[in-house]
Amino acid sequence: MSAIMETRDLQSIKQRYSIVGNCDALNHALDVALQVAPTDVSVLITGESGVGKEIIPRVIHDASPRRREKYFAINCGSIPEGTIDSELFGHVKGAFTSAIGDSPGYFGVANHGTLFLDEVGELPLATQVRLLRVLETGEYIPVGATEVRRTDVRIVAATNVNLQRAITEGRFREDLFYRLNTISIQMPPLRERGQDIVLLFRLFAMQTAEKYRMERIQLTDDARQLLLHYKWPGNVRQLKNITEQLSILSPTRTVDAHQLSQYIPHDPDSTQLAVVQPHAGADHTFDAERELLYKILFELRGNVSDMRREMSQLKKQLQDLQSTPPTIITSPTTLDYPPSTLHPSPSTLTPQPSTPQTEDAVAEEYVEPEQENLNLYDLSRQMLIKALDRNNGNRKKAAQELGISDRTLYRRLRDFDLT
Repeated sequence: MSAIMETRDLQSIKQRYSIVGNCDALNHALDVALQVAPTDVSVLITGESGVGKEIIPRVIHDASPRRREKYFAINCGSIPEGTIDSELFGHVKGAFTSAIGDSPGYFGVANHGTLFLDEVGELPLATQVRLLRVLETGEYIPVGATEVRRTDVRIVAATNVNLQRAITEGRFREDLFYRLNTISIQMPPLRERGQDIVLLFRLFAMQTAEKYRMERIQLTDDARQLLLHYKWPGNVRQLKNITEQLSILSPTRTVDAHQLSQYIPHDPDSTQLAVVQPHAGADHTFDAERELLYKILFELRGNVSDMRREMSQLKKQLQDLQSTPPTIITSPTTLDYPPSTLHPSPSTLTPQPSTPQTEDAVAEEYVEPEQENLNLYDLSRQMLIKALDRNNGNRKKAAQELGISDRTLYRRLRDFDLT
């Protein structure tokens, strides 16, 4: 493409999409978009929030052979994780509660067209796997379906997330990154566009004046210098917002640096440059590993708490059993008894001639016919059986009565061969 043809095409594109500016980085981004438009390769657009990344996919689609087909722009960060698969890949009737009919999803509706996936870095990992399959084979399975469907969709993605760092932290699949990043287009931040900032201010001032039928505001030389030296962390969105505020609230139509400074934030958070994420492998934060360790420690803490609660409940049950007559328990600290007391002979259970006896003597001579060997295993098993009997076999209620978790109850049922 010759330089003259390139310049003519770029100016035509800018006029068509109301793109204002002439910085080299912006021109390069538009030039790459026009070059890749006739192909079907995947394109990844990167840049800070508010720089206008959404313009590039529209340019690519309108300059491609798919321009007569459908174009959909989808903000992946705005769709709830529980429904994003259904939104993208569709679903069949009955796949979930609210699925009252079949839905083709964006990949079905946009067949032969273009899908713009904005904020692709926010996709859940499970959805990333599905997206990778579509990019590689053109195949997908709707939620709840069993048959594979095919689609011919061109994908253009955008993100303000450092995907290289997201890969090292396990939040984004490396294979999907390389599949999306066949061609990369970097949109420049507003602070690096020089005089484009003044041109954009004039455009927004004119649009606001026409919309509200008022005289357009203008900047003095010192105000323009302030505009050029501000860092614009919110990029083009922030510039448009400030221009609209000035157009409506300024008492005069000529704005100087003092007036402009009243609308530009001065707190450190808003005047600092946007954070530039380091490359992969640099200053790893170990956030993912730390979160995993927290989960493991929390689970261990829960298990220890369960054990303490179970031991406390068991101790209380033993104390209650020891203090309830007529049970022969001569020592609160031992569960070993002579065989004669644990397995009474028939003579022991035969009524004896009535003689004056104290209550203690009666308790010593009388043994419950169903008295069992009170070792720890048998006692725990007996307690569990009785708790189930009292609750008519309801395991959840039995676990609550014993003060143990459902998981511990099931484990004990298995250990005691009661399942």
